[in-house]
Amino acid sequence: MTQAALGKSHARNLGLERRLEKALEGEVRFDAFTRGRYATDASIYQIIPQGVVFPKSEADIAAALTIAAEHGVPVIARGGGTSQNGQPIGDALILDMTRHFNAIRAYDPAARTVSVAPGMVLEALNAHVKKDGLFFPVEPSTASRCTLGGMAGNNSSGARSLRYGKMVDNVLAMKAMFHDGEAFALGEGPVGDNASARARDLMTRMLALADGHRAEIEAIFPKVQRRVGGYNLDELLPLRPNLSHLLVGSEGTLAITTEATLKLSTLPQHRVMGVCHFPSFRAAMETTQHIVALGPVAVELVDNNVLVLGADIPLFVRTLADITRGTPNCLLLVEFAGDDLDALRRDLKRLDQCMADHGFADAVVEVVEPARQKPVWEVREACLNIMMSMKGDGKPVSFIEDCAVPLEHLADYTDAVTALFERHGTRGTWYAHASVGCLHVRPILNMKDEAGVRAMRGIAEEACELVRRFKGSFSGEHGDGISRSEFVEPMFGGKLTRAFEQVKDGFDPENRLNPGKIVRPLAMDDRSLMRFAPGYATPVPAETALDWSDWGGLGGAVEMCNNNGTCRKMSGGTMCPSYRVTSDETHVTRGRANTLRLAISGQLGPDALTSEDMKETLDLCVSCKGCKRDCPTGVDMARMKIEFLSHYHAKHGLPLKERLIAYLPRYAPWAARLSALMNLRDRIPLLAKLSERWLGFSARRSLPVWRKPWQQGGKAATVAEVKGDGRDLVLFGDSFNRYFERENLEAAQRVLAAGGYRLHKVEPQDGGRPLCCGRTFLAAGLVDEARKEARRTLDALSPFVAKGARIVGLEPSCLLTFRDEFSAILPKAEVAPVASAAFLIEELLAADLKAGKTSLPLRDQGGRVAHLHGHCHQKAFAAMGPVEATLRAVPGLEVKPIESSCCGMSGAFGYGAKTIDVSIAMAELSLLPAVRTAGAGDLIVADGTSCRHQIYDGAAREALHVARVLDMALDHRAGP
Repeated sequence: MTQAALGKSHARNLGLERRLEKALEGEVRFDAFTRGRYATDASIYQIIPQGVVFPKSEADIAAALTIAAEHGVPVIARGGGTSQNGQPIGDALILDMTRHFNAIRAYDPAARTVSVAPGMVLEALNAHVKKDGLFFPVEPSTASRCTLGGMAGNNSSGARSLRYGKMVDNVLAMKAMFHDGEAFALGEGPVGDNASARARDLMTRMLALADGHRAEIEAIFPKVQRRVGGYNLDELLPLRPNLSHLLVGSEGTLAITTEATLKLSTLPQHRVMGVCHFPSFRAAMETTQHIVALGPVAVELVDNNVLVLGADIPLFVRTLADITRGTPNCLLLVEFAGDDLDALRRDLKRLDQCMADHGFADAVVEVVEPARQKPVWEVREACLNIMMSMKGDGKPVSFIEDCAVPLEHLADYTDAVTALFERHGTRGTWYAHASVGCLHVRPILNMKDEAGVRAMRGIAEEACELVRRFKGSFSGEHGDGISRSEFVEPMFGGKLTRAFEQVKDGFDPENRLNPGKIVRPLAMDDRSLMRFAPGYATPVPAETALDWSDWGGLGGAVEMCNNNGTCRKMSGGTMCPSYRVTSDETHVTRGRANTLRLAISGQLGPDALTSEDMKETLDLCVSCKGCKRDCPTGVDMARMKIEFLSHYHAKHGLPLKERLIAYLPRYAPWAARLSALMNLRDRIPLLAKLSERWLGFSARRSLPVWRKPWQQGGKAATVAEVKGDGRDLVLFGDSFNRYFERENLEAAQRVLAAGGYRLHKVEPQDGGRPLCCGRTFLAAGLVDEARKEARRTLDALSPFVAKGARIVGLEPSCLLTFRDEFSAILPKAEVAPVASAAFLIEELLAADLKAGKTSLPLRDQGGRVAHLHGHCHQKAFAAMGPVEATLRAVPGLEVKPIESSCCGMSGAFGYGAKTIDVSIAMAELSLLPAVRTAGAGDLIVADGTSCRHQIYDGAAREALHVARVLDMALDHRAGP
């Protein structure tokens, strides 16, 4: 199917859509934008589905199967959409199991079993059973968003399979439906008497089929733990087989899973890690088998590509610095787990001796503390995305991703694959499960180019031969899908492949379920099935408002999304706050990026970029910048939204509400003089209702109170007054603190003066209104107006910066614009000096206090508690460490960070009548509950003006900027 499929082929199947809408309780979507969002997974493929449904019950699933069959439309069940090989995509009806079909059905902690609906996310399950000292031990790197149903479909494994095995080893029973909606259940032993004659007959035939091929199975099935190719006929050979294991790894081609019963494991009381350093890749591969002999739980590779690329990703810089010594070529992360910490420490000593015995003395960094281990595992889990952060058209491509070979052949196999890549003019990236000989390897290829696709085919065929020579498995973890189903027959031979076809035909004789996978496969190099199909280009828009040259254009920036779905995680980090509320693929960074890619490449029609559907796609993006930090490939959706709004408003005009917000810095000096009039709205309910009706500001939300503006006082400084000794500061008074909360700027003045800094008053060169960062204009897509503000600010500040002055600000969204969007709207060379000299007050103080360049006379707070909520931009630009450090400099102040995502206000977002419910729901996820549990005498600290407003409105608590907390703690009797 070509890239034009959305716009030109199989127009909306109205008959199927209408029948489903009448029959299902869950939502039904057949619009082009939704279909486009479900056309991809984390593979190179893109196939437009017929439609998407979101079942709420077994009845919904049965009805969808029945109706789809009557219309001749295949059905594909989908979990988190994180598959690497095209498993959950196709010209079919997609069943998204994640939104509603995601609950625990039964849980017996004593028996250590749990039954779950297939849409349940692994991390959610483990969070639930952790209180009982249990966990589900099959833990892929996508645990924060992959579903148990998808894991069963792919026969997933994870880092700790060395001890716990793969999915098939941990599934006890499954309930499912045939292609026509008839339910059945499989487990250990024979099919029960209450099963249908159809299910009993089918499984009798399957057992006979396996037994009839016993010799081939025993001779040909790879003797490595990581074997997930084909169907699990080997699981039917024991005397008392678990029949559900035939469904595990079947990728939804045999039945639709409705429930899985899983075996839980006891959570180890302790884990320790040794980070082994190696001078070469081969040295690591040769040593792996000796490390495995020590009995670790996991041995995971972090290769040189990850070390180099990760050093440029803010999320991982500190962690990599913590665990690496010198410049190793690669690392092996070795984990031991158990209940005896002293024994585990001895294991680390044995590891150190093992490394020394093989020529690598003092090459192990011990990581014992759980708080240090967590970010190390986050780096490992993000290896794929880190490698996908390579800019340009050449990307690491998944198709021989998880071949597995016996450990004794690992070094020779990796050498052979490296030589294979060289013969095809490329190189590869390596990571993952060294412990079981399953290294995820991806050659770097340009899949927009026919030569890249030809190289993929050649590499795949030669790699298949290598795997056979080394007696390994071509599919070791991520399943067959489109990428590897063609290689089932070369790996297993014709006789077993015909047996696999009999399995498929027995369960699904009409080929209704996920066709083209495992048997009778689609061609893995069919470019019409790929995301970058022949003719793919991104000419729309021809001219952009922002500078995207670092990515090779807007298209390159959007294509950085590899669909791995990190943004779908529901806890930890910041992104994606709106998705955490709606659970809708429309409102997740991945969904938005996919939609933008389809639009600018013309696949949604010529006017898609400026359409209402596109606006709806981006409406709930709160521009939190969470993706800029949390997305390892660096998808910056906040910046992309600015670009979109610039085109959308250029075509449709700017509504009055957005105009009032955007131009606030320009009319603020006059509005402040009329503060009594401007503040009437919240005092007169009728005015609040009228503002909601006419302007779109929710009557349920109070507006900021206009105040007499902050005046820095004193005369404007001259450049000659800057001494350049590190004491010169320009306090940047943003519009929000200047006109609504001047006490923050006044407190900052006193704190900085107490620290011995010289504050310079800098005025714009045109002598007009105060300087502005342009943030409100950017939020409305008015890039030209933002550029004017940035130019005024840059012209005023640059001379002072050139003489050694630093800029300090209070509002994260404003000050950090200097370090972010300024370089997208003005020449980078001009912006760079000012950007590098711009600091939030906490960043400046934390650095100078640590370096001994300043001190503050602070009184002991006697054990008072400060609950700290981080502004999203503070998190995105790694400013949370500095604000915590600054607060901890206050004697006797206990700092408790609040684990929260976006507060939900995000500038004007939380004021909108159409968005207030989502805004409040975001705050209620974690922020407001945490604030409500704070003691009456505790401090609530939030540096964002929007955050403080949300906390006041939602919890009736005053939140303070860190500058006010420091000011309150100052001993004003002491001099600077």
